[in-house]
Amino acid sequence: MRLFPRCVLLSVLIAATTAFGASPATILPENFSGWSMKASGKLTADPVIADPANAPILKEYGFRDMESATYVREDGRKLAIKAARFEDTSGAFGAYTFYYQPEMNREEIGDQGSSFNQRILFYRGNLLVDAVFDRVTAMSAAELRELAGLLPRPFGNRASLPPVLAYVPRRNYIANTEKYIEGPLALAQASAPLDARIVDFSKGTEVVLGRYKVGAGEATLMVISYPTPQIASDHMKAIDAGHTHMQQQAGVASIVNIGPFFDRRSGPLLAVVSGPVSQSEARSLLSFVSYDADVTWNQNTFFDKKNNIGNLIVNVILLCAILAGLMLVAGMAFGGLRIAVRTLFPGKLIDRPERVEFISLHLDDSVDRSADSHLSSSIKAS
Repeated sequence: MRLFPRCVLLSVLIAATTAFGASPATILPENFSGWSMKASGKLTADPVIADPANAPILKEYGFRDMESATYVREDGRKLAIKAARFEDTSGAFGAYTFYYQPEMNREEIGDQGSSFNQRILFYRGNLLVDAVFDRVTAMSAAELRELAGLLPRPFGNRASLPPVLAYVPRRNYIANTEKYIEGPLALAQASAPLDARIVDFSKGTEVVLGRYKVGAGEATLMVISYPTPQIASDHMKAIDAGHTHMQQQAGVASIVNIGPFFDRRSGPLLAVVSGPVSQSEARSLLSFVSYDADVTWNQNTFFDKKNNIGNLIVNVILLCAILAGLMLVAGMAFGGLRIAVRTLFPGKLIDRPERVEFISLHLDDSVDRSADSHLSSSIKAS
């Protein structure tokens, strides 16, 4: 008999897996929007297979595994897809910013997408998808939107984007120039104004780079997020010292000499502006990077039976009902006892004559006698 429930549970799990279009060991569905999987590559955890030239950078972003597949339609069209899975959404977004280029067009696919000719790149949760059509049609974007809806999603904190992105200004921002960086190798590829040694990724540092339009051309804004304001302050002192000397020394990181250089710290955020930018333009751009501490007080609400407000109200009502019942019972018992005693011992224990007598002033009789006396006196006087 124990085998039957286990078989039922296994059948439910298989049905749920099929309903979502992919088994737990795969990423891509077998069918979507008229496309059918013709050949599927095995799920691999080797970043070299995903991208031989940039495998170490993929590791910096938390690469987990990758699946590739070829899809076909009945009209003979083909579609090649690579789906890379990362530890969290931050890693997928960082890899997306690493691969996209300024010449790409923004697409509303997944959480964010871009396209160039037959290639469409987008990320959805912690997945980065690279799709290459043999021929793009008016429905290609809609087909990939359906695919994005079938992909597995992360849960909890792994589904959140990096908080530092909220402090990056959008005014005068040049599209598709944003780079989210989690390691020194990706920073070296981004032509950042600061060397990776002075940024120091060993403390869980995050970096966002972007280019902005200024009067004399384009300026680079670099926002560095450190765990604490003290760490950010220490690194700002090192950056200012390096900018003052502008020279390479043994064991000391340098700053790339690419023109004027301005920096500002706001809490744990360190913002740097470099390039052909005036002091007023730099100050205006840096003023948008302002850290706002979001303090959250997580107080346990205790949703158990002991601390639930609903149970408290119910218990108060029950207590009132119990007290009212006790009062009713006590009143009936006291009245019944008096009646029984008066019946069994009339005039002995209760309502005895010496206990029920009371003092009478006979005020009515006194008033009448006074009136009669007054009347007699009046008659005699007359």
